[in-house]
Amino acid sequence: MSFYYTEEQELFRKSLQDFLKKEILPNIDQWEEERQTPRFAWQKFGDMGFLGVDVSEEYGGSGLDFGYHAIMAEELGKTRSGGFGAAIMGHVSLAMVYLERFAGHEIKQKYLPKSCTGEWIGCLAVTEPHAGSDVAGIQTKAVRDGDYYIINGSKTFITNGVYSDYLIVAAKTNPEMKSGGISLIVVDRDTEGVSATKLKKLGWHASDTGEIALQDVRVPVTNLIGDENMGFYYIMQNFALERLVLSLSATTACEDALGYTLQYMNERKAFGRKINKFQVLRHRIAQLATEVERMKIFNHNIVKAYSEGQMVVKECAMAKLMATELSDKVMTECLQCFGGYGFMEEYKIARMFRDSRLGTIGGGTSEIMCEIIAKMVMDDVNY
Repeated sequence: MSFYYTEEQELFRKSLQDFLKKEILPNIDQWEEERQTPRFAWQKFGDMGFLGVDVSEEYGGSGLDFGYHAIMAEELGKTRSGGFGAAIMGHVSLAMVYLERFAGHEIKQKYLPKSCTGEWIGCLAVTEPHAGSDVAGIQTKAVRDGDYYIINGSKTFITNGVYSDYLIVAAKTNPEMKSGGISLIVVDRDTEGVSATKLKKLGWHASDTGEIALQDVRVPVTNLIGDENMGFYYIMQNFALERLVLSLSATTACEDALGYTLQYMNERKAFGRKINKFQVLRHRIAQLATEVERMKIFNHNIVKAYSEGQMVVKECAMAKLMATELSDKVMTECLQCFGGYGFMEEYKIARMFRDSRLGTIGGGTSEIMCEIIAKMVMDDVNY
């Protein structure tokens, strides 16, 4: 039994691994080629109860603790498709989490049960062409008109931004309040004035990343999540979770890449012997394996603290910084061990190398993580 996870949680992990092996992994190459994950994939996850593991039973979930959510992030990191993992976790860790944590009963009742079954897919629309981690700088506006908001603006780099059924949109409801004037509003995909364009990406091919236009979109005031003008603070609260999930997935992707590379090294021969016998390569792998193991322990400490309700903003920023930087290092070194074959699409390390590159950018760049950590460590800033 894991030191960090309970026996029940490890049984859940085994169930998820079996499901992925049977239902998902055989299809990953096709979905990468088609550059999207089909809707039935979410529905299969929903049928197994995976999408709502930590959603309240009242709204169709299982009501389990955060450890199950963390295990999902870890196992999806091993699918050798960053895009597929992003598509599923973008729905679970972004859209659904905001509904579960901050929305009122009516919104939860409408959106969460179908989100848990995979019938509806959600996305979080915060980032704009000129505002990423600088959430206070968004320009999208939601102007009150009686019982409706009129939303105008644009979003970009939105995971599930094209094929999702609903969007959780961050918009300024009181521009004079700056960061305090942002609200979160649920917008149904089929609402008039909503349009999306699919973006072409270097990696993460199995997920749809969209640019979204919102033109005179009329949404009932009842679609407001939580309190008006509090959206900025909701987003800040959830950044820690997003970064922890990215760290968990990046770390297990490293672990999987090392296993894949060791398998190749045991088969490949050069100068009359297997390449896993060359000291320079053995020591390289030993160093990487040590760093990955250290990262896993740090991640699991944070998962435990987060599950207990502790404030782990600094630790999540540190984890995201270290894990995504480590992922780039591991993927580069592993690809090198494959030699020329590592450059061929036939070998999955090429895809893993590409997909890893987004880790130090998405969810806040490494530079942003360093600034958050520096403010907390050096300037006594308390988020």
